[in-house]
Amino acid sequence: MNDIPLSTLFGILLLLLVLSGFFSASETSMMAINRHRLNHMLRKGNKAAKLTSRLLGKIDKLLGSILLGNTLLNVAAAAVTNIIVLRMFGQDDLAILLGTLSITFALLVFSEIMPKIIAASYPERIALPASYVLTPLITLFHPVVTVAGGMVKGFLWLLRIKIQTDQSKQKMTMEELRGLVLDAEHFIPRKHQKMLLNLVDLERITVNDVMVPRNQIEGLDINVELTQLREQIITCHHTLLPVYEESPSNIIGILHAKRALTLLEGSSFDLDELKDVLYDPYFIPSDTPLLKQLQQFQERHARLGLVVDEYGELLGLVTLENILEEIVGEFTTQAPSQTGKYLRHEDGSFLLEGGSSLRELNRKLGLHFPLDGAKTLNGLILDHLEDIPEAGTSLKISGYPMEIIQTQDRVVKVVRIFPVRLNKDA
Repeated sequence: MNDIPLSTLFGILLLLLVLSGFFSASETSMMAINRHRLNHMLRKGNKAAKLTSRLLGKIDKLLGSILLGNTLLNVAAAAVTNIIVLRMFGQDDLAILLGTLSITFALLVFSEIMPKIIAASYPERIALPASYVLTPLITLFHPVVTVAGGMVKGFLWLLRIKIQTDQSKQKMTMEELRGLVLDAEHFIPRKHQKMLLNLVDLERITVNDVMVPRNQIEGLDINVELTQLREQIITCHHTLLPVYEESPSNIIGILHAKRALTLLEGSSFDLDELKDVLYDPYFIPSDTPLLKQLQQFQERHARLGLVVDEYGELLGLVTLENILEEIVGEFTTQAPSQTGKYLRHEDGSFLLEGGSSLRELNRKLGLHFPLDGAKTLNGLILDHLEDIPEAGTSLKISGYPMEIIQTQDRVVKVVRIFPVRLNKDA
């Protein structure tokens, strides 16, 4: 060792610091790499991504090999530093102490902190090329790493600590997925982000939240006179019409307006022929998640379902359009203030129908009514007052002042609601 020039020893020391920095950067980049981005590159056939994914699939061996290589290099750097100090200053205790402190500082700055900061900032640029070097090293260090890993697992077993070696098997929750979409606001348009968030929320929303209430269903009473029934079909506003007998709750079938046109063209309008063209009604439990219902509509090639409660009582109906509107928004270019349910005054207040859906009000008017209880504005008011209010009654719900304008048949028909900002100015 005395025959080696000092310049060569300094060169070896510098090389050891660089190699140690490589292992430190590799460790950080492997842990910081975006798994979703890695999976995307893997599906595109990227060889480096395939190697990296394989290494991350055996994380215990990967970390063991990196730490073994890093430790060997740090010990070697300390030994070379000690040789250099002895060659330059001899058995000087102060020189040995300063040499130890110097190599410690150099390892900390150039082999630990700086490489890890770079790797955390550019994980893909470090991890993918590093996988070509780490793959053979894992094979080379396999015997030592296996023995060390076995000892570690033994100690963890004694401490009753369970380990997950394959990080790719960890499942992502819906809230984590939602957070991932929110974090991607700089990469996807705002409208697309909102659609993705709405799609994630379909798992938490039920058909009961978006259905058309029973009292708002346009249906055909098959017991009325034929001339009146014919007039109802001609003037209907929907393509699919529930057909009931005796009571709106007794649905006997669904009529497609196109199939009724052939019957109307004839000189006679036969009731039996009308019954023959009816589709069987499709009933849906009220607590069915929208995502599941969307899949069922697809499987059954259906567009309309009747929502029933646990006792089989009809609550309303839900269509494919109702679910799609939860994802992409309303299929209309009219502003909320121009629709029949919303009338905006000059002072900023809104005149609303009591049967308006709370979800619609929140989405269209930017309100923040709670959605975990009542589904309509009328239901929210009745739950809040625990009584049937009279016209002229004023109240405040969720910070929104409102006034009952009209009630009819124990139902709140018209409500005037004032925006919160007006209340703050008062």
